[in-house]
Amino acid sequence: MHRRASAAVAFLLACVLAAVGASPARAAGTGYVALGDSYSSGLGAGSYEASSGTCDRSSKAYPSLWAKAHKPASFAFTACASATTTDVVHRQLGPLSRSTGLVSISVGGNDAGFGDVMTACLTSSTNACEDRIARARTFIRNRLPGLLDTTYTAIRSRAPKARVVALGYPRLYAVPGTCLLGLSDTVRRALDSAADDLDGVIAKRAAGHGFAFADVRGRFAKHELCSNSPWLHSVTLPPSASYHPTATGQSGGYLRAFTDAA
Repeated sequence: MHRRASAAVAFLLACVLAAVGASPARAAGTGYVALGDSYSSGLGAGSYEASSGTCDRSSKAYPSLWAKAHKPASFAFTACASATTTDVVHRQLGPLSRSTGLVSISVGGNDAGFGDVMTACLTSSTNACEDRIARARTFIRNRLPGLLDTTYTAIRSRAPKARVVALGYPRLYAVPGTCLLGLSDTVRRALDSAADDLDGVIAKRAAGHGFAFADVRGRFAKHELCSNSPWLHSVTLPPSASYHPTATGQSGGYLRAFTDAA
């Protein structure tokens, strides 16, 4: 009797699983949606999709590389250069649905004004540079958490079953490094500390929403600016690509970090 009862229970359970979709992983969906800013769109990596316009989506960016290697059932690439958290919420979430299985996002650097920070540090006095860095760090501590919460909540509401990976930002400089000209080591350390602040807030808010955090700093270690093998652009033409990952930074840094976390 015990064996017959067990067999009956097993049969019924198999029927239930078949009816609801066989397994939790399958029910979660297999589509991949890539959201975020220029570090996700691939600005600086070249090979931009003509249809992406000023969003500068690159076929050498980590989302495209991951999709090519893993062949998800669907792939939507809405990350856009210069995007803020508000841009993500209002312009990038359209492809998300209950069938989305994986989402990647990098965002927060533009909210904190890192472009303005670098402009100030390159064109103004050291005091003006350090003041702008300090203001960015204050924003990161006090205002960015709420903006990330709003963004992450919107993602989860549209893709309730997806695994979401929030990616951070690399430190910009190796200190001390081989750069003989340009910013002082003091300023370079301050910029790296601001990047650490940004990554810390992203990691904490991601964990609060049940998202994974992909920390790229380890991948970029020994490949920052002023290292012997940088994976980041210094000042470039066009200027918009400055301080962004090269194609190698996307493949060796961001792709590997994302693959580990996905």
